[in-house]
Amino acid sequence: MPKRPKKTALKAEPNAYGGPSATVPGTPVRVGIVGAGGIANQHYRGYTTAGAEVVAFADPYLPTRERREKEWSIPGYASVDELLEHTGLEAISVCSPNAFHADATVKAARAGKHILCEKPLSMSLEQCQTMIQAAQKAGVVLQTGHHLRSNLLVEKARSLIQSGALGKITFIRLRQAHDWGGRKTVAPSFGLLANSGGGTMLDNGCHMFDLARFLGGEVANVFARTATLGFDIEVEDVAVASLEFASGALGSVENAWTATGWEEGFWVYGTEGALECTNRLGKRVLRHAYRSSPGTTWDKLDETLYNFVDEGGHSREIVNFIRSIREGTPVVCTGQDGMESVRLVLTAYESAKKGKPLSVKQ
Repeated sequence: MPKRPKKTALKAEPNAYGGPSATVPGTPVRVGIVGAGGIANQHYRGYTTAGAEVVAFADPYLPTRERREKEWSIPGYASVDELLEHTGLEAISVCSPNAFHADATVKAARAGKHILCEKPLSMSLEQCQTMIQAAQKAGVVLQTGHHLRSNLLVEKARSLIQSGALGKITFIRLRQAHDWGGRKTVAPSFGLLANSGGGTMLDNGCHMFDLARFLGGEVANVFARTATLGFDIEVEDVAVASLEFASGALGSVENAWTATGWEEGFWVYGTEGALECTNRLGKRVLRHAYRSSPGTTWDKLDETLYNFVDEGGHSREIVNFIRSIREGTPVVCTGQDGMESVRLVLTAYESAKKGKPLSVKQ
């Protein structure tokens, strides 16, 4: 008997904020950027997309500062303190190495500036709590930079899960892995424990742990293993964590700096359907597989594919941040969300150290 043709629909749905290139109306928010490395350029472009104005930045490394001053045509300062004195500054993006997130965030909050802090929010729960409290006391916005929450494919997946289209969720798999673009060494800001706080499980895993909570709810238990196999560094370059959600569903988080190329994806399985989204075979498409009619034939699956011209995770998180400042709308990822991601990473490290599953302590 021939296979039944798959039901496929290619959908390009609108961005909830008006499209990846949407600007926020009103007087442009004047922004400063702390740290001028690679991720800072994503923020710079995002603010331009959102209609904000990046007016200055800070970076202690003179060659980087001079390069960005030419590229961005704005003044660069050697310290956060100098940046915060820049006239008319309303908000900052913290894009510095992990070890400096807390200091920059607390100083900015005390100066009355709104803050978008890159992930991980910080390197300890105590620092995260101090950052959150400083923002609350000052009455300023604090958003954690887990940009995957703002990715259109992730938003669609969450919508399908919450609608009940997948039935009861039973298993979630999340992966982010790369090879540093083929480089043979890891930069000290990532490879030295004092600077980074951890390796791939912190750098990549914090995104995946946040996505696990965003799609599957709270995590109750974690069992992790880590290894350093590809680089001569102080932190792990391979990590795998098994999860047990509060709902009873199981999951896994897989991270590596020893992959070939860049891979990012998630898989969600339920009693009535499944989702798959990965960039491994090309442009990411969200695949929703289900059975529209009863039966036990293996190949009789229906599917709907969701595709977007521009997924826009980085640009859309910044649009959300600017809207929160101008219109008071909720941020897509709070400081508390950022702290919970750090909590899961730290629990995973402790599990790997002890070699046994651990409960996630609130």
